[in-house]
Formats: sequence, structure tokens, C-alpha cells
Amino acid sequence: MSVDRPLIDWLLDSDPAIRWQVLRDIVGAPEREWQAERSKVEREGWGAELLACQDADGQWAGGAFVPAGYTEDMWRTAGQPWTATCFSLQQLHDFGLDPACERAQRTVALIGLNSKWDHDGQPFWDGEVEECINARTVTVGAYFGVDVSPIVKRLLGERQPDGGWNCERCNGSHRSSFHTTINVLEALLAYESAKGQTPETRAARAAGEDYLLKRELYKRIETGQPADERYLKLLYPPRWRYDVLRGLDYFRLASLAGGTLPDARLGNAIAHLRARQAPDGTWPLDWQLTGPVWFQMEAVGKPSRWITLRALRVLRWWDAAGVDTRQPQS
Repeated sequence: MSVDRPLIDWLLDSDPAIRWQVLRDIVGAPEREWQAERSKVEREGWGAELLACQDADGQWAGGAFVPAGYTEDMWRTAGQPWTATCFSLQQLHDFGLDPACERAQRTVALIGLNSKWDHDGQPFWDGEVEECINARTVTVGAYFGVDVSPIVKRLLGERQPDGGWNCERCNGSHRSSFHTTINVLEALLAYESAKGQTPETRAARAAGEDYLLKRELYKRIETGQPADERYLKLLYPPRWRYDVLRGLDYFRLASLAGGTLPDARLGNAIAHLRARQAPDGTWPLDWQLTGPVWFQMEAVGKPSRWITLRALRVLRWWDAAGVDTRQPQS
């Protein structure tokens, strides 16, 4: 799809974390140009602001998953906190902090020395027991050059009979969830990008992808109705949450990595995404998760540069492939 210049200018009138991705994915700028913009994430804007919140020991807010001193009463009153180490690393990953830069390398080393999981004091880069947490640890670990192979091996052994994953498995669940499945799929794709594909990772990704595709990214198989209306609402940052745009962006990355065409079963999710575009070419931020954050990036109900960037690159990928949605793939 073509993108009007005023919309591109609006996207570029933003933070380096967004600008470098617009230059790469929408404008098609030379690598030296978008890499130069990407290098600013460490020194300017949201990336620099988040790095300034880092503790001297490499953590954020004094904890791996929960900030130090954050009580159950505080959780009930203020909501789940998003300021601890795992979520801050996830955000730096989304910003595109260069994993080769000195600050990133020092952060990785300090976290390895000092950060322990709240569950049972496990070292951060060893992971813990919950699939969503371990999946996001794999994603950021693979991105920042950490060997997370043992966590990947654990995730491969935790797949549900229906093909996906569910972090409620330890509580007896035998059905997958959209939330956990997208977290694990992103993790396995990130791991393959860093270390290469294995028969085991490919088989697991294929099963997880099929779980989502059978449901056209948001439906119940039994009724064809949305499994959760919030899956159709556009969210950023997603943290552990699923929405159709997150699902589509995963399939875009997987298709590009594998050199494969988009699956026609994504067609209804694509149609929904198109329908949410405003006349000025933007997409809104429909909602955000409650709970403490280091800073707000965008306002709910307003045009969102994060959502618009991600939606545009999904549609460019889809339209370039020319998929015939009248004949679903088997």
C-alpha cells in the first residue's frame, strides 16, 4: 500500500525509537540512514529516559518481575507494575536499542550478576517457571546476545495438546491461550533469528501458528465469534497481552524470515485492521494496561504512532504478497 507523505512526516515527527523503524520499514531508506537514527535510541528520547531509570546494579525498580517493596495491596490498588527489569528490557527491545552498544552489553552482564526471579531466586537469564515470563526472557535474551537455549528447551516441552501454550498449565490447564502462545511464538522466532532454526523449534512454531490460524487470530473455533473483544482493540505496549495486530506482526516477521507467503486465514484479521484506519491514515490507541509505568508515550483514544507504524508495515507486507483470501490455505 502507498503511504502519503503527510502521514510519513507525522510518523517521523516523533521519537528515535519510532523514526528508525519508519525509515527502514515504510520509507525504505538505506541501512546507513536508519541505523544512524537507531543509534540515537541510547542517547535521546524514550530510550535514554528509560535507561536513566536503571539502578546501579543493572536492574530497574530493584526487581526482576515486581519492583522491590511492591506489595499485594499495592497491586490490588494500583494494578500490575510495569517498571521492573523484565518489562524494561522488553521495552528497550521494542525501541531497538542496539544490542552491540556498550550500555546494552553492560546491562546484560549486570542483570546476569544481580537480578533474581521473584518466584524462587533463579538467575534472570536462567528463566523461571511461567511460560509467558520465560518466553519474553528468551526474546530479549536472544536479541541482546544471551544464550537462552535452556529456556527454549523448557518451552518446547510445555506445548499444549492443541498446539499452543498456556501459562496456566501449572494450575491444570490443558488448553492453549492466545496470550501465552503469541509470547512463545515471538520468542522462538527471535531465538531462530539469533541461533538458527532446529527441527524442534520449527515444529513447535508450526503448531503454535496453526493454533492461531485455525482461529483466524481472534475467534473461537466453536462459535466463530471473538474469543475476547479486547483482541480486536489495538494496544501498545502489549506487555503480555495479545491483540490481532500483535498476531499479524508476528506472522509478518515469520513470513519474511522464512521467505513464505502470508496464510490466507489471516484475511479477516487484515480486514479488521483496515477497517480501523481513520480517514487521515492513522490508527488509534484503543486502550492501555493499568499499573505503574516509568512514563507514558501516547494517549488512549488519540492517533498512535506506534499502532500506525505497526499497522502500515503489516499491510504493506500483505498487499505486496497479493494473497487470495477466497481460497484458504490448508
